[in-house]
Amino acid sequence: MAEEESGAKKPALTRTVKDKWRSKRWYHVRAPGLFQHVDLGETVATEPEQLIGRTLEATLPELSGSGDSGKAHVKLRFRIERVSGDGVAEARFIGHDLTSDYVRRLARRKRSKIDLSLTVTTKDGVQVILKPVAVGEQRLQTRLRAELRHKMVQILLEEAQLRTSPEFVREMIQGDLSKVLAHGVKTLYPLKKIEIRRSEVLGTISEEIPAPEPTPLAEPSPPPEEASVAGAGEGPTA
Repeated sequence: MAEEESGAKKPALTRTVKDKWRSKRWYHVRAPGLFQHVDLGETVATEPEQLIGRTLEATLPELSGSGDSGKAHVKLRFRIERVSGDGVAEARFIGHDLTSDYVRRLARRKRSKIDLSLTVTTKDGVQVILKPVAVGEQRLQTRLRAELRHKMVQILLEEAQLRTSPEFVREMIQGDLSKVLAHGVKTLYPLKKIEIRRSEVLGTISEEIPAPEPTPLAEPSPPPEEASVAGAGEGPTA
């Protein structure tokens, strides 16, 4: 009898177990306008509020769909900010990293490495933490290293002031900012490689890269001379 009673209780216990996975829902994650709102993938949650603050990564080739393996070492980081009514989670760009393997390959033996960490402010007031790394072909003297470090800081501060946050981020992740640095320090010493190995955006970047300013229109030409003459002749007759 005891065995029959225990056996009868088991189905009742099984029915009380709730399948939590079935209560979850899949949400599409979309990149900001800076990256043309491309699809970053999917994530799952029971309630939309659980997605807020969740972070995810994507490599530059995955984001652009170019298949360029030469940029596979660039990892972009995003954070979900809000969820729309149609089940789409909107994320914003919060920074990037270079893979550790790529950074290790830069600084091989008998090469001098210069690491930096500074905060710059863009033209539209967004602060970005930058951590560049520069590599020389041979070991550099302490004084030269200090001069190179000072020059790179100066260039980065100036470049940020000249550009809005979308423009600055685009040049940073595409490698154009590294080229500007390399050209700027060339008179001191031609460094082997300069990379922005990590960045962190402290503010919110505007949704879109500003469109080019329209070309000013030519000033309208004065009215024809005969029109003014005709106007002068129109008056009350005696």
